Amino acid sequence: MTQALQGLKVVDLSQVLAGPYCTMVLADMGAEVIKIEKYPYGDDTRTMGPFINEESHMYMMVNRNKKGVCLNLKTPEGLALFKELIQSVDVLVENYRPGVTKKLGIDYDTLKAINPGLIYCSISGYGQTGPYSQKGGYDIMAQGLSGLMHMTGEADGRPVKVGFAVNDIAAAQTAVQSILMAYIYKLRSGEGQYIDVSLVESGLAWTVWEAAAYFGQGELPERTGTAHRVSAPYQGFKTQDDYILIGAGNQKLWEIFATKVVNRPDWLTNPHFATNYLRAQNVKILEEEIESELVQHKASYWLELLDKHGVPSSPIYAYDQTLNDPHILERGMILSYEHPTAGPMRTLGFPAKFSQTPGQLTSAAPTLGQHNKEILQALNISEEKIAKLKAASIIK
Repeated sequence: MTQALQGLKVVDLSQVLAGPYCTMVLADMGAEVIKIEKYPYGDDTRTMGPFINEESHMYMMVNRNKKGVCLNLKTPEGLALFKELIQSVDVLVENYRPGVTKKLGIDYDTLKAINPGLIYCSISGYGQTGPYSQKGGYDIMAQGLSGLMHMTGEADGRPVKVGFAVNDIAAAQTAVQSILMAYIYKLRSGEGQYIDVSLVESGLAWTVWEAAAYFGQGELPERTGTAHRVSAPYQGFKTQDDYILIGAGNQKLWEIFATKVVNRPDWLTNPHFATNYLRAQNVKILEEEIESELVQHKASYWLELLDKHGVPSSPIYAYDQTLNDPHILERGMILSYEHPTAGPMRTLGFPAKFSQTPGQLTSAAPTLGQHNKEILQALNISEEKIAKLKAASIIK
């Protein structure tokens, strides 16, 4: 089956999450991704549990569909091999701390001289320039600096990080779209270019509603729990046995919710609830009123009634419930495959459904150095030379 990025050749020098997630998406869509791991232990994620037959499940999740090479770039021979490989690729992705690639001799200017068409994408915490560029930057720091933690949590509680590495994934997705834009330009012009992506800016760019409120009227996005800043009811509510989400975010849905779901037509004449804006301004009063009705029945009762009348709603799942939900399963978001060491495995599927060029799971994440021989032989290096490179601690 044809895939959208078939023929695109990518070298992945990144590790842990943002870079590997980016290159996983490219690989899922057909790009040939060669993951080059540091000698001798590889990607740091290989040391993170849980482990299955000594293979890290964390590593396997974001490195599927890639070929794996373990190469010592700190040796002249390893560096020479890398530069030979880079001559024939379209894209390089790395997430070293700014300045490290220059010390290793694999920075953009150096590699551009070897391959002028190279698209070189650097992912870092704070970017390649600016006063914070040399600081180490993990996802949680990016959540703090981008304002995300300050606006997340309950109004009277402590700042809370998002439950997953949102800035890492934001940076990964920013890198994917930027690489594809650069590749389109390269197809037209033949020219490569350098791309500088940071975790902080990638997350900050997603705060469009919050920026609108601040730029528009100086409003700071404070913590609101599950409530929306400008729309109500649009949040989590307590029922008799559990919490559910209700999103009656426009006047029509509000009227249906008040009259047909909870049978409270008097709410429509309450001056606090007359408009969406006023309901958001009086969200605490509204929350108390709604929960006084919802606690009379179980969550399942209300969810069925809300669905019946077309008011958007949802349960609040624990993660195992999500992964076993019939809709998630029907949409192909859980895939099964066989790993050569770990055995039968499950992983997440492809969120975008393409009619002509769908994503495919073609291979498991590589074991450390699994494709050394294949990649080096493609560079016309003999088996005898490969054995010598291994004995000299240049490859794993």
